[in-house]
Amino acid sequence: MVHFAAAILHLGLGEYSEALAATELAVRHDDLGLGGYAGYALIQRIEAAARLGETEIAAEALTQLIARTEASGTDLAFGLAARSRALLASGTEAEALYQKAIAHLERTHITMLLARAHLIYGEWLRRENRRHDAREQLRRARGLFVEAGADGFAERASRELVAAGDSVGRPNSRASVSLTGREAVVARMASDGYTNQEIAVQLFISPKTVEWYLTKVFNKLHISSRRGLRKALRDAS
Repeated sequence: MVHFAAAILHLGLGEYSEALAATELAVRHDDLGLGGYAGYALIQRIEAAARLGETEIAAEALTQLIARTEASGTDLAFGLAARSRALLASGTEAEALYQKAIAHLERTHITMLLARAHLIYGEWLRRENRRHDAREQLRRARGLFVEAGADGFAERASRELVAAGDSVGRPNSRASVSLTGREAVVARMASDGYTNQEIAVQLFISPKTVEWYLTKVFNKLHISSRRGLRKALRDAS
């Protein structure tokens, strides 16, 4: 779990060698289905390896991932498979796969995975010298990252936007100044009707950790349940 988290951190910072190394241990501990850490670690491994030109490593991880996604058969699985295939494809094939990934992931409502699909699609478009199209994807990615408090990935998207000829200002936080970034994200998701389990899946944390964050949020906003969250957040912003 620690190495999986490290891989996410390094990918957000654009440190692909460190991210690839972090996945070495994460993928050794297998699990059932796509929902466990090893399955998600394969996705990080493919991205890191592809960025480093380590095509053999990426292809091996992709083979393992495809076996999982075909067994799962969900929009999440198909979206992640298409995203991972796109990283190893080129030309019209790559573009079709990126678009397919985004279409599937939009139906999952898992914001971070959708944002990362927009990000790598935008990065690919910029490298194809399609700067206008790249900016569109990168702006979508950055907006989702900023809203989720994913500062590392937001900064990576910002760097790509600048490279694509866009000007990027500092994001304005929509959360109460009394809340930490993660508390604000959990609070907003809870106020939007997400369950603890759904929040946990999107943020890669446990439902108990979500409950812990919500307890802190309730105490800071002086409320006793989710019913008062929306108004409390609005009043505190």
